[in-house]
Amino acid sequence: MKVAVLGAGVIGVTSAWYLARAGHEVTVIDRQDGPALETSFANAGEVSFGYCSPWAAPGIPKKAVKWLLMEHAPLILRPKLDAAMLRWLTAMLRNCTSGRYALNKGRMLRLSDYSRLALAEVRRDTNVAYDQRMRGTLQLFRTEAQLDASLKDQKALAADGVPYEVLDPQGCVRVEPALFHARDRIVGGLLTPRDETGDCFKFTNALADVAAGRGVSFEWGRAIRNVFVRNGRTAGVETDRGMVRADAVVVALGSHSPAMVAPFGIRLPVYPVKGYSLTIPIVDEALAPESTVMDETFKIAITRLGDRIRVGGMAEISGFTNDRPERRRRTLEHSVSDLFPGGDLSRASFWSGLRPMTPDGTPVIGPTHVKGLFLNTGHGTLGWTMSCGSAKLVADLVSDRSPDIDARDLGVSRYAA
Repeated sequence: MKVAVLGAGVIGVTSAWYLARAGHEVTVIDRQDGPALETSFANAGEVSFGYCSPWAAPGIPKKAVKWLLMEHAPLILRPKLDAAMLRWLTAMLRNCTSGRYALNKGRMLRLSDYSRLALAEVRRDTNVAYDQRMRGTLQLFRTEAQLDASLKDQKALAADGVPYEVLDPQGCVRVEPALFHARDRIVGGLLTPRDETGDCFKFTNALADVAAGRGVSFEWGRAIRNVFVRNGRTAGVETDRGMVRADAVVVALGSHSPAMVAPFGIRLPVYPVKGYSLTIPIVDEALAPESTVMDETFKIAITRLGDRIRVGGMAEISGFTNDRPERRRRTLEHSVSDLFPGGDLSRASFWSGLRPMTPDGTPVIGPTHVKGLFLNTGHGTLGWTMSCGSAKLVADLVSDRSPDIDARDLGVSRYAA
């Protein structure tokens, strides 16, 4: 079967890999000149199978008010006359209950653990290298209140059989020795040892090269106009340089996915939430992280990528904006310099990207009411984490095979109610 994959970020490229492995003739179409040049370009670098939670959680509305007033705020809201923004915010608030949090986190953990196995499978089959490390994620708490609040996450991890360890300050230093100088500012941590780190850009490019060598076609610099449907079934993709014929289409366009499927009456609640990152050369190994540390106070991830430190975080709800205010950079610098001052900030590169977020935190994966039209989008901050599992899942669904995990509650139909 001819399958067109729209988008060449980490979700699109992994989808193409698994579809080709399933025996399909795959074409990837992207407006950029190469893989992973938008949201997948410089994300936080954490592959967080255990540190995997929906943003919509009990207490978040109250916390959000406080965050909006902080100098180094993890949440930034720039309201505008945007009906999609209002709908998304309203839907997210509806998910800030204990019941919905437990439901959504369960879905996310199911998919992320499946993705852990799939990523290992991809590494085994391709030998791709991407500055990977397998040393876990340390969620770092600066206050007793943060440590107490982690109990709900511990329960969810235990319920799904995900290993974790609660650490005191000395335990945190044991896992991340460079925290020794900051131990008086730490009350504890939550370690998820199965988590990994890696450069998403390097991974996506390496996998695209392997996929191309095995027959996947990549169409670069082509603006996608619409999905062409004939007699109720997908027949191709119209681009600015003509039609690409396809029996099935996988939409993996991140925040731009809703606009692509809206003509078919599909209301996809995916909204762009901007994140920022710094990539910093390491000048002192003893003051650099070993893996990923999640600074819970500022919701910032600090990750080791080879000879660099990647600092990523913040959630800015401002629509499709591409600006990078200097005050956002200062927040990233504040967190990393306080915990890991082993990098040269004067040589850091500053980046921002639009994360495709759903209001319940769970991505949207699966078929639509249009025959042959599939979705693989809405992964938010966890696209790198969930990419391989999501790709394997969508490849099974396109191939009309029963997936290894339950996917019925991952599709767009869950929003129908």
